[in-house]
Amino acid sequence: MSASLQLHRDGAVARLRMTRAQVHNAFDAGLIADLTAALDQVATDASIRVLVLEADGASFSAGADLNWMRGMAAASEDENREDSLALARLMRSLDELPKPTIARVQGAAFGGGVGLVACCDIAIGVPTAKFGLTESKLGLLPAVISPYVINAIGPRQARRWFATAEVFDAAEAHRIGLLHEVVDADALDAAVQRQVDLLLKAGPVAAASAKQLVRAVCAHADGAKHDADNAALIARLRVSPEGQEGLSAFLDKRKPAWLPQAGTLE
Repeated sequence: MSASLQLHRDGAVARLRMTRAQVHNAFDAGLIADLTAALDQVATDASIRVLVLEADGASFSAGADLNWMRGMAAASEDENREDSLALARLMRSLDELPKPTIARVQGAAFGGGVGLVACCDIAIGVPTAKFGLTESKLGLLPAVISPYVINAIGPRQARRWFATAEVFDAAEAHRIGLLHEVVDADALDAAVQRQVDLLLKAGPVAAASAKQLVRAVCAHADGAKHDADNAALIARLRVSPEGQEGLSAFLDKRKPAWLPQAGTLE
């Protein structure tokens, strides 16, 4: 990894940490490329089952780096389009990563930083974290991250926050659905670890496929086809090796094979 990013492995858990604390982990072209490459690496590593996205310093991510923004303001429309597509690829890679993802939000997130939080399956933050979709103050809109933020907070909330660029706190982020939990800073790591442990206890294929199921359900307009697709999915899972092992273990009152066998089943 580069000086902007670190990827650490802890068994089946990957921890991807942004390390540009001196600029509040703001995006530039380099960080966007590094994050995308790291996500591609995680996606293709079958031994990784969970990804935790985290950051150094006081902020999770302040959005766009000022020097980067200055350069793009002087660039052509075509250059800006290509630059925006790179950010779009990053967000889609995180949103569609075939592993469960957790955002460890230890500080402020603005603009694209909110996008990263929204793309993760689970987001846990501290009470002092601040959030903002502040692009409209610059005459812009959070267009690239909008699909993920709208999915997280809903269209009604998005219409407010996209238009006003108002900064909101962690309690509001929790209320509108951007954060799943708000915990004190000294309890943040324990809260993240609890979610990691739950994900590792779940069937690997089931946990990794949950977001695909949600996406498919939300995309369905045809109720009958929706029911047929869901019935086909559960049938496929029930007869799969993982489904068979999970059901057998439950009925036999033992741990499934994907869990360590020592100790008791909780």
